[in-house]
Amino acid sequence: MAGCGGRACRVLQRNSLLVRPWQASRRDCASEAAVPAVAQGLLGAERKRFLPEHPLPFSSFLTDSFGRQHNYLRISLTEKCNLRCQYCMPEEGVKLTPRSELLTTQEILNLARLFVQEGVDKIRLTGGEPLIRPDVLDIIGQLRKLEGLQTIALTTNGINLARQLPKLKEAGLDVLNVSLDTLVPAKFEFIVRRKGFHKVMEGIHRAVELGYNPVKVNCVVMRGLNEDELLDFVALTEKQPLEVRFIEYMPFDGNKWNFKKMVSYQEMLDTIRQRWPELEKLPTELSSTSKAFRVPRFQGHIGFITSMSEHFCGSCNRLRITADGNLKVCLFGNSEVSLRDLLRSEATEKELVQIIGEAVGRKKKQHAGSVSWLPRPQQRIVQGFHCLKELYSAVTLKAGSYVHSLRALRSRGRGQMYFSQYCFNKKIPNSTVLPLRFVCSGQENFRPISKPACLTTQQSSTGIVLDNLSETHNPCSQGASEHLTHVDGAGKVLMVDVGKKSDTSRTAVAKAVVRVGPKVFRLVQSNQLKKGDVFAVAQIAGIQAAKLTSQLIPLCHNISLNQVNVSLKLDDARFTVEVTAECHTHGKTGVEMEALTAASVAALTIYDMCKAVTHDMVIEEVKLISKTGGQRGDFHSEPSSSH
Repeated sequence: MAGCGGRACRVLQRNSLLVRPWQASRRDCASEAAVPAVAQGLLGAERKRFLPEHPLPFSSFLTDSFGRQHNYLRISLTEKCNLRCQYCMPEEGVKLTPRSELLTTQEILNLARLFVQEGVDKIRLTGGEPLIRPDVLDIIGQLRKLEGLQTIALTTNGINLARQLPKLKEAGLDVLNVSLDTLVPAKFEFIVRRKGFHKVMEGIHRAVELGYNPVKVNCVVMRGLNEDELLDFVALTEKQPLEVRFIEYMPFDGNKWNFKKMVSYQEMLDTIRQRWPELEKLPTELSSTSKAFRVPRFQGHIGFITSMSEHFCGSCNRLRITADGNLKVCLFGNSEVSLRDLLRSEATEKELVQIIGEAVGRKKKQHAGSVSWLPRPQQRIVQGFHCLKELYSAVTLKAGSYVHSLRALRSRGRGQMYFSQYCFNKKIPNSTVLPLRFVCSGQENFRPISKPACLTTQQSSTGIVLDNLSETHNPCSQGASEHLTHVDGAGKVLMVDVGKKSDTSRTAVAKAVVRVGPKVFRLVQSNQLKKGDVFAVAQIAGIQAAKLTSQLIPLCHNISLNQVNVSLKLDDARFTVEVTAECHTHGKTGVEMEALTAASVAALTIYDMCKAVTHDMVIEEVKLISKTGGQRGDFHSEPSSSH
């Protein structure tokens, strides 16, 4: 076969003891002549030593049209996972492929052997969670027998690692990556929706004890969730042989990706250099996905995987096989080739290699700049952006002009999920954003503004009615206002300009009550709910919500919070959980919305944690208790008499 470089023929001969289901052999390959005569006379260990010292041309079948040689193969062993990470999949999990359609152990080994004989020298086992596959030890042991395979790596969430690692190492596992996104146990439960933080840490420590150096720790950095732990992760590398790799938040199926959550490599690097200005860059291989750095005298080091801000497509050497046997030449590409179907149709080895080579040859230069770089579910988001862009270009910037088109857009399942990001990117005026949001979210009773006015809202059973026109106002006036401060003199929605206000100390306290009933109350009180510690998770959720208020409430300013406190108290007389949120800042605008958002989201989290027991719960008494600071003076609510 022209262009195979002879490598397949050599390795096929030396691996003849492995099971081969294919009909045809490649012993008659014309490139066999490329193998040095002395090498053909060597066997076993002597041959293994000889080949690296006398390399032959890399297989053309794994070399794409841009000259990239793909010597790194990632194999997914399962779609299943024992966690539900928020950036990875929805809480309910994903629809699993029937077991009969997944690759069998022998099919995995046969494909691995084929790729190794074509030039792959590193295989990484992934999932799902690969350690929940019962035969993972056997797979690693069989891969270890493949001559030419230099590195066997595994990526795991670490839940089952400590128990299995000694046998994994004995079977031949060379490199270990452990996913860990926080060093706070309560936040761990919030992110992965399961318990297990201490098991993951135990697995990392066990890996160090067994001599893995470095132990790679993968941390997906998400704004408003764990970017405040960057320095804590770096500190881990001071006395342990760890490589902490910070990964830019990426779009994946079901993670409701939002670009505002992404913390860029440069931003992370700047944060770390403020603490360790002597941070130095380390040399890396051309094909490495990680930019490596080390604090001098630290035992370990850190890395940044810049998939979003600075892609590394130009040096990509990776191929992927999914759990159901599809070959993906690009993680973000939609093009897949079913190697499983070819295996089960008894395709010859020659046919398999030919089809793999054609797929590699079609690989694009890079994934950026095209809708196709997103996984299929995320393509719908980008298509939604395009729909909004067409509307933006085709009609005027009057709120009412969008209503009919956006209702049609919503009826096709588009609108709300990508609304905020598009408006932010395209700088759509604030006067247009709020009315559009009503339509995108399904508020049917929207009536466009047609003349200069100030608005009040009245609630109907089917939506929000914008009505009741009144005189204009001065949003900077002192004291209580008779007008809405987020509407200008022309009746258009706006964000209040606080630039001329002076910085003052501001505090707000808000409250929410969740009426849970006696059964749930007892479970919360004794901390016996299956989802975990209700108080800890609700507190974390409330704090995170306060920090994200400006992303949730369209006209809120993005402010720097000095402190957020969320406390919860049980009331056994009413069988309720009382949430109190207190926010502090020193700035030009208040924190009432931050406190209310924190209390509301904490209450919603309590509901979510307890809904498996009963849905008969009520969230009530969400209100502002007090606020201090600012031009309009202090506020304290009247004591409630509802008890």
